[in-house]
Amino acid sequence: MWRLCYEGLALEKRTLLKKFFGHSAFRGGQEALIDAILSGRDVLGVMPTGGGKSICYQIPALMLPGLTIVVSPLISLMKDQVAALTEAGVPAAFLNSSLSLEQLRETYAKTAREQYKLLYVAPERLENESFLSLISHVPVSLLAVDEAHCISQWGQDFRPSYLKIADFIAQLPTRPVVAAFTATATKQVRADIISQLGLRNPLLNITGFDRPNLYFAVQHPTSKLAATLQLVRERDGKAGIVYCNTRASVERVCEFLNDKGIAATRYHAGLSEEERHANQDDFRFDRKTVMVATNAFGMGIDKSNVSFVIHYNMPKSLEAYYQEAGRAGRDGSCGECILLYAPGDVQTARFLIQNGGNEELDSDVQEHVREGELQRLRQMTGYCKTTDCLRGYILSYFGQSHPESCGCCGNCKTERRLQDVTVPAQMVLSCVYRIYEKLGYFVGKTMVLRVLRGSRDKRILELGLDQISTYNLMHEKRQELNALCDFLEADGYLRVNPEHSTLEPEERARDVLFRGKQLLMPVLASPEPAPKASQKGAKKQTAPLPSGADDLFGVLRETRMKIAQRENVPAYIVCSNSTLLDMAEKAPETMDALLAVSGIGEVKACRYGEDFLSAIRNYQRGK
Repeated sequence: MWRLCYEGLALEKRTLLKKFFGHSAFRGGQEALIDAILSGRDVLGVMPTGGGKSICYQIPALMLPGLTIVVSPLISLMKDQVAALTEAGVPAAFLNSSLSLEQLRETYAKTAREQYKLLYVAPERLENESFLSLISHVPVSLLAVDEAHCISQWGQDFRPSYLKIADFIAQLPTRPVVAAFTATATKQVRADIISQLGLRNPLLNITGFDRPNLYFAVQHPTSKLAATLQLVRERDGKAGIVYCNTRASVERVCEFLNDKGIAATRYHAGLSEEERHANQDDFRFDRKTVMVATNAFGMGIDKSNVSFVIHYNMPKSLEAYYQEAGRAGRDGSCGECILLYAPGDVQTARFLIQNGGNEELDSDVQEHVREGELQRLRQMTGYCKTTDCLRGYILSYFGQSHPESCGCCGNCKTERRLQDVTVPAQMVLSCVYRIYEKLGYFVGKTMVLRVLRGSRDKRILELGLDQISTYNLMHEKRQELNALCDFLEADGYLRVNPEHSTLEPEERARDVLFRGKQLLMPVLASPEPAPKASQKGAKKQTAPLPSGADDLFGVLRETRMKIAQRENVPAYIVCSNSTLLDMAEKAPETMDALLAVSGIGEVKACRYGEDFLSAIRNYQRGK
C-alpha cells in the first residue's frame, strides 16, 4: 500500500516539476527535502546559491492543500520569484511596501478567497495586525523561510525581525510545516536556525556548498579602477555585478565606467527608493549590463544570467562574499568571481564593523555580534592572502571536505614554485618581538616593515626603533615584504589583532625562530593567467555547441528579447541562458521536441513555443 502511494506521489512530483518548471529530474537533495515536507516534517536545507532551493518549497506548495507563506528578506527578491512563478503558470503573489493601496486590497482579497498557492512576505509583515487577522482565516500548510541565516546572531546579514517568525507561527490556528533554507550557514548558524525557529525534529539536508561552475580568483592590482575596467571590457555584452563596500565607492566606480563607455548603473541605500527600483529594472531588463552596488544588493537579485561578479572591495565575511559571488552562474553556465584586494580593505571593513551595529539590539548583544564579525573578517582576510586553493578555502570554512586542488581557481591555475623563506621569515618575526620588547606593545604591519627597511620616519625615530637589532635588516621591495607577511599570517605564524590592527606572533612563530623550522613559500613562477571560467562542473548545456548552433543561439536570444519586451518581463524570466543553449543544441521543430528542452514546461511552451519554433524554422530555411 505504502509503495503504491509513494510511487503515485513521485509521479505527481515529477509531473509538476516538468509541467511548471520544465525539468525532467530533481537536483541532488531536492527530492529528500520535498518528501520530508509532504510527510509533515520540518526541514532545514543548506544548498548553494543557484542550487534550486526554491523548488524544494514550490513543489510542496502545489501539492499541499491551502497556502504556503514564504518569508523573504527583500522586495526585489520577492518580485523576481513571483514573476518567475506567474510566467510558469503558478498562482503566486507578494505583500510589501511597493504595492499601492488598491493592489494591497486586491492581494488581501484574493488571499482570503484562497486564490494563491504561494504568498511572499517580508518578516516585518508577520507582525502586522491586519495580516494576522487575514491569515487566521486562511489554512496555511507550509511556512518557508528563505535566507534563514538572517535569524542567527552568529551569521552575517542578521535581521532582528527574523526573530519574530517563531511568535507568528505560535499564533496560527494550526501549526504548519516549517521549512528553512539558506546557502551560507556554518554549523553554529545551522544550530541557531533550528533553535530560533523552533524546528521540530527537522530533516537537516546539506547538499554541499560547492559551485563547480564558478571560477574564483583574487587579484592585487595597483589600480582597482583600471583593473575593473579591463575585466568589464573583456566581458563585453555580458551581465555582471561590481560590489563596493561604500556608497562613495559605488558612485566613483559607476561614474568611471560610464565615462569609459560602459552601460553601468548603481544601487545603494543612499538613493531614493524610486531610483533604486528604476536602476534595478534597467539591470533586470538588460538595458544596463553592469550593476555597481553595495551589499544592499546582496540578496536582492534573482537574475539568472549574471556572468561575472567583481568585488571592488573585500567583503566583511566569507558568508557575504560567497553569497554575493554566487549571483554569477545561477543558470548553470560558467560564472567568474573575481575579488580585487588591497590591504586598506581590511582597515575599511574593520571601521565599518566597529562603527556599525543594530540600534535595535542592547549593548551586550551588539558587542557579541561585533566580536563575531571581527572573527569572520579575519577568515575573509585569510582568503585574500592564501596561496592555496580558493575553492578549498571556502569549502573548509563551511566544514566541507575537498581535494587539495580544484584545478580551476585563480590560485590553482597559477604556476608557482616553492621558495625557502626561513631566514627572511625569522627576520620579520624577530622584528615583531624586538619592537614589543622595546615599547611594551605590538604595532601594525606598516610600522614593522618600515623598521625592517630602515625608514627614517619621524615616529620611528621618536620611539627609538632605529636602535633595535632588526632595524634596516631587510631591503626587499615593499611588495615582496607584504607577500611574506601575508604568507606568515595565512599559515598561522602571525595574526592581526582585530581590535587594535596590530601584528602579533602566534605560538607557531617560536618553531621558526627558536627551533629552526624550514618555511617554503609558494611564489609565482610565471605571470598570473587571465581569469577564465572553467567548464568543470557546469551543466551539459555550457559545453561547446555543435557547428552552427552558436548562430542559432544568437537568433534565439533575439527571439527571447522580443518576447520579454512584449510581455514586459526580464529576458531571464522568459527562459535562462542554459535553456537557450539546450534549445540551440537540440534545435526542436515540433512542440513535443520543444518540451524536451530543459527549462521549458507546458505553460511556457504554450505561451512562447510558437515564437521559438518559428525562429528555429526560419533559421533552418535560411542556412
